[in-house]
Amino acid sequence: MTSAASAVSPMLARLAEERATGVLVRDHGALYLADGQVVHAESPAAPGIDVLLTASGRLARTGWEEAVARAGARREVARFLVDSGQLADGELEICHLGALHDAAFFALAPAGGPTRFRYGVAHWIGSIRPVPAADVAREARRRRGLLDRVWPYAEVDTAPLRPGPAHAAVPRRQRELLAMADGVRTPSAIARALGRPAFNTLVEVRRMAAAGLVETPSEPVADAGDPLPGWVSQFPADPDIALLRRLRDALEASL
Repeated sequence: MTSAASAVSPMLARLAEERATGVLVRDHGALYLADGQVVHAESPAAPGIDVLLTASGRLARTGWEEAVARAGARREVARFLVDSGQLADGELEICHLGALHDAAFFALAPAGGPTRFRYGVAHWIGSIRPVPAADVAREARRRRGLLDRVWPYAEVDTAPLRPGPAHAAVPRRQRELLAMADGVRTPSAIARALGRPAFNTLVEVRRMAAAGLVETPSEPVADAGDPLPGWVSQFPADPDIALLRRLRDALEASL
């Protein structure tokens, strides 16, 4: 029987079977594994956990920066946030799980470039709650199917968002998206600006496209995408404070 992981990424399935620890890098993101389970995911197309926490006001930006500066080199950022009383265990776990699946959806998208794995690399956020690789792959596949059922035109996912001809009363979450549909920002850029999960934003964008509230491009959109940041592709074996500060600066520059 073909597992969900092998159906989405044969290498992910193989790494899960061998209980590998390290980072798997694909065209649109990276998955961090520990003993074959996914412990973190990142993608330029999805807001990171720091954006989701700070944009909601649940965590002060200075609190996040302090955690990275003081605990990043030890790979204990998550533990620092809890031990310092800034977040409760369950609260952090829920937010991290949402961010993990959000980024994994993009990281596990069909890709044409090389897939690489670096053994032994751990993420600086530290351990929160591992997720079986098959579950991550299954959820990514479910989400892709959901988008296609809503509006089977993936072009709207990466094109700059433009208002369509239809006019109708829309819920607040869609009004906020329409207010930023300037023909320049993509759905991912809007999600980052609003501090929302990127997949949730895509669902609303496809619903609006189906209703004619935003345009569906008539031609396929070349997915230039954002390149993976250097701090993902370079895989430092021993992150130091200078590196973590560069990471922080890169994250802030993308907001």
